Amino acid sequence: MKKFTLYAFACILLFGCQKEILDTTSNTNDLLSTNEIDQIIFKKLHSENEFWWHMVQDQVVWSALTNSDGILSIGYQPRTYQNLNSTIHQIDLESSEWTTAREEVIAIIEKVATQENLDFSSASDIRIKDNLPVIQVKTTSLAVVKALRAEKALVRYAEPMGYSIEPDVNSSRLKSDSGCGNSPSSNINSNDFTTISPNAKRPWTFDGLNVPAAWNYSQGNNIGVALLDTGTSDDQPKLRSKFSSGQSTGRYIDPQSTHYTEGWWWWESDSLDSPHDQCGHGTQMGGTIAAPRASGGSTVGVAYKANLIPYRCVEDVIINTSSEKDGVSDALVNAANRSDVHIVSMSLGDLISNSQVADAIRYANNSGVLIFAAAGTSLSWTSWYGVIFPAWMSETIAVTGVTDANNYSRCSSCHDGSAVDFVVAMQRAGDDSRTSLTLAISSNSPSYVGGSSTATAHTAGVAALIWSYNPSFNKTDVLNRLKNASENYPSRSGSYGYGKYDALVAVRGY
Repeated sequence: MKKFTLYAFACILLFGCQKEILDTTSNTNDLLSTNEIDQIIFKKLHSENEFWWHMVQDQVVWSALTNSDGILSIGYQPRTYQNLNSTIHQIDLESSEWTTAREEVIAIIEKVATQENLDFSSASDIRIKDNLPVIQVKTTSLAVVKALRAEKALVRYAEPMGYSIEPDVNSSRLKSDSGCGNSPSSNINSNDFTTISPNAKRPWTFDGLNVPAAWNYSQGNNIGVALLDTGTSDDQPKLRSKFSSGQSTGRYIDPQSTHYTEGWWWWESDSLDSPHDQCGHGTQMGGTIAAPRASGGSTVGVAYKANLIPYRCVEDVIINTSSEKDGVSDALVNAANRSDVHIVSMSLGDLISNSQVADAIRYANNSGVLIFAAAGTSLSWTSWYGVIFPAWMSETIAVTGVTDANNYSRCSSCHDGSAVDFVVAMQRAGDDSRTSLTLAISSNSPSYVGGSSTATAHTAGVAALIWSYNPSFNKTDVLNRLKNASENYPSRSGSYGYGKYDALVAVRGY
């Protein structure tokens, strides 16, 4: 009943409920408006708790494709192939069976393009992914969509990359700016940090996790954490030249970018953006995970001796453009193929799933990487909804935030739901301005930051502490340590999973 009430409110807020939500069994050639498509998506989110494009008919997929940037992502496989989800990290895309499957898909597209007399060129309108069984095509042809989706054995999915729902009719579909803005805080409550050697600030949230006690046994040495986010700032020395300083020497940060410079026109660009954070969110998450324990009065990270591999793959925390989805999937595969990456931290997501990103999640998970994903984002209009994508996937570990009260009260803009695995106290009860502290985009002065995003970064850092203390562990061992150190284990709460955990118990096992 609670979800229905919130959904009804969202319907009123978004659309005024001027007409009944469309029946998705419609299969005409009429182009649906973005308003009509959004209603269909929200109906599925309400009834199924998640949305995948395979849930709707060709007309809806084509309408979303036409109403966005016209980039269609196509997952393929040989017609007789079985169990791709569990073997996607092992396939040889240049083998004869996979090459044949790929050529079949391209032949279908080219045949329809010829029949429909489309202005189409394989050289400029088709892209083939190197490490995933995915083809991307630039088209707004209903015939192409129908032909591909009819090939169930060959085509796993054919879905629009760039379609995103909007919170209201006045909002932009192209960019949300959610989670951005990272200026140093001018008024920091002295009770929200503890000064530790050599003049660093330990955020109050670390105490609730018992991180200081865990530091007596592990600081994250020799563990690599890949951060998929907006990058890290060139203007923040603690995530550049001073990353290996103070009590955090002997480690490295390796900034990467899988984000194209041309934004909306990424399809025509071959040049990747710099790893520099232009939003601030990635800098905050990087500081939470692994900021150095160094002088200057800046904050320390949970795993202050871990290595950090930050990827600039999105512009903000909502994965809602084709270039961002491509950037996230590329970053996941790249991280999975690095021998120094143990953990991925993803404090980003969307209400709409994307199968190409899901392929990359499975690729990384199957490769032995432990993936933490935020159960929600700082986009407050989605707070009526449960766990977002990709945190709802079984291959990721979903984390959310609560207040420091004893009753598991959800923090501002955080999400909860049955897919949540762990929670972290991220906000002072009764004061949503007092959250955790982390590095700002520049200077040593800290920045307040909270929500599911920061809870996820905390947990990725604690996982690094566990893995460093137990270097023979695999990802399942690390996850089991977190579970056993949690308040609800072996039970699960319907909203908060295994609940809060104790970092010391997780590191030592008792």
